Amino acid sequence: MSDPQARSYRIDPRHALIAAAVCWAGFALIVWLVLSGRSAGFDALGLILWREGPGLVPHGPRWLLEWVRDFTALGGVLLRLLVTAGVLAALLLLRLRREAVLLLATIASGWVVNTALKALIGRPRPQIVPHLTEAGGMSFPSGHSFNSAVVYIAIALAFAALSRRESVRMALIAGAVVMSLLISLSRVWLGVHWPSDAAAGWLGGAAWAFTASALLYCPAKAVAEGMDS
Repeated sequence: MSDPQARSYRIDPRHALIAAAVCWAGFALIVWLVLSGRSAGFDALGLILWREGPGLVPHGPRWLLEWVRDFTALGGVLLRLLVTAGVLAALLLLRLRREAVLLLATIASGWVVNTALKALIGRPRPQIVPHLTEAGGMSFPSGHSFNSAVVYIAIALAFAALSRRESVRMALIAGAVVMSLLISLSRVWLGVHWPSDAAAGWLGGAAWAFTASALLYCPAKAVAEGMDS
């Protein structure tokens, strides 16, 4: 029986590093805008833009609110853990131990990075509109946005290794990008994050996923080979 690891196809690390560099540059720009106070006008406008009435309720039917809450739950801790556990199990059953180790390392280290950034910047959550879902802790960067980008893009990169066709790999990554972007947008729609929180969170999470894909691949390979010995 052929070794499935020998038939895995990873994204070109140079391409991953280019994508990471672009995302890190965007993240750094938003951090500068926030810390210098230059994002205040954009953030306030972004929160009230689609709201109306004395209660500043978002435009749209009531069922839309439930859909947005359901969507934002995809970036919550419980669902992220369940999805990650299922994907890790699938990768191990497929004997793709290298991808499983890389996925776990990417997600765990990404959580540490996001937690450190929140503590370092310490920005409070917006209070100018009602919060339409429960949210605690510091606001910048958005943990939902950061960790969703890390988890779903890293999962896409892991499963992209199963196809030799570049178009399939790019479609998987693009799907993860769109999904995580929508999760980020939901946090602003629900009023629990400033737009700059969500944008920086997504950029930072995507940057970490691509950085880890390039830099943690060899350590993950060594660990996977140790599991085989």
